[in-house]
Amino acid sequence: MAVASPNSQQDRLAVRGDSADAAVLVTRVWEEVGPSYRLLGEAALIDVLLRRLTVLELVHHFFWMETMLPSGAAGAGARWLDAGEEKAATALFDRFFPDSYAQPERAGVRRWAGVLGEVDGGAGAEPLAVAADAWSAAGCGFMGGVVTHPAARGRGLARAVCGFVVDALVNQHGRASLMVLTRNAPAVATYERLGMTKRLFGAAHIPAR
Repeated sequence: MAVASPNSQQDRLAVRGDSADAAVLVTRVWEEVGPSYRLLGEAALIDVLLRRLTVLELVHHFFWMETMLPSGAAGAGARWLDAGEEKAATALFDRFFPDSYAQPERAGVRRWAGVLGEVDGGAGAEPLAVAADAWSAAGCGFMGGVVTHPAARGRGLARAVCGFVVDALVNQHGRASLMVLTRNAPAVATYERLGMTKRLFGAAHIPAR
């Protein structure tokens, strides 16, 4: 099975199944929708497709992480942000995480949670750590856009806000999930402390010529 999902940031083609059948299927899908669609699937399948389809190149490996249980780790200062606070969080992404798919005012992001405080001698409270309820669907809540101001790291703020969002998603959808690059060891450790388990996935694409 293959599912093509067009998006202004990145077209995606999710695939699963037997590798020989998948190689035929994704080739036919690309003929119909074009080669801009990045291929996503479990790492074992993507690795075989990289050998079968020589036009493909590996982009990266990542973990799909999820839990069906509340984390119990929501910090006292974590809460849903109002519209003005969400707009203020834009500066975090502009400065420290410009490549994030989930950002304030982007399509698919439902709401933002955060912890506020002062940094760099600021005149008032601003978002120090944030995370979004983004692209959630029936039966599976999804968290994205996790970022912490560098001056506020080491204080457990990311764990507090992520625990708050995870608990909200589990309560509403029965499951909380996210994607994180395998090389981001501190984030993976934080999510594991929230009770999330991981599965290895891969992303591959046809390089632009």
